[in-house]
Amino acid sequence: MKRILVPCDFSDPAVQAFKFAVEIARQSGGEVILLNVIELPVMSDSVLMPSLSFEEAFIKDMKANSEKNFTKMKSKWAGDVKVTTLIEYGSTTPSIRDFVQDNKIDLVIMGTHGATGMKEFFIGSNTEKIVRTCPVPVIAIKGATKISAIKSIVFPNVLDLDQEELTLKVKALQSFFGASLHVLYVNTPSRFRRDVEVKKEMKAFAKRFMLKDYTLTIFNDYTEEEGLRNFIAETKADLVAMATHGRRGLNHLMSGSIAEDAVNHLQCPIWTYKIS
Repeated sequence: MKRILVPCDFSDPAVQAFKFAVEIARQSGGEVILLNVIELPVMSDSVLMPSLSFEEAFIKDMKANSEKNFTKMKSKWAGDVKVTTLIEYGSTTPSIRDFVQDNKIDLVIMGTHGATGMKEFFIGSNTEKIVRTCPVPVIAIKGATKISAIKSIVFPNVLDLDQEELTLKVKALQSFFGASLHVLYVNTPSRFRRDVEVKKEMKAFAKRFMLKDYTLTIFNDYTEEEGLRNFIAETKADLVAMATHGRRGLNHLMSGSIAEDAVNHLQCPIWTYKIS
């Protein structure tokens, strides 16, 4: 976690994401990159010059405002941590995704308000879209979070012994925070399995990946999403670490994503990693 990207629109969740990123960078010896993406207005004026003049003034004002906010954030919270500030122009999600790929980013930390109702179904939040497509881990933050407060990590799992890359990253995350790990299997009516079978697989999973300071839990609920939400509510876990399959288009619309549901509805930080 040496190069940490924080996409920033200067909202409260974005500021909280920056503060959290600064703490992580201070502990890891890394740096924080603050990125503000300015979406240009779509002009319909048929007279060319007035449109260009307006756009130029708009860009100048937005850039000045971003730089002012950057300076305020750095002076107030960065301290001795290296912080680089950048401004890009374009659509938010593609700009962030391209920046991650082009600049060797290790981790993205994003603030989010979540998304509900029809917005969640058809559009989703920018954070949800980044979670779905980002090639590096993403941490979604809704409110003020201290890294010292993260003592328990929930790891929802299907107990696939072949997901070595994901599990090793989760173990590294657990080690960084010095937290306990709670491996969770949600048993649902549509995919019901006997406890004796699942317990056997959970023990094999823990042994295969040499887990330490962990618990194994089978939780019964109507859906995986509800099971995760209810388990978090019961245990008051500090962070959720989970995979996302990065579904797009019609497949995403029909199938959805447990990770994106968590980003939209859970209040604790959500760490996600896209797998094939």
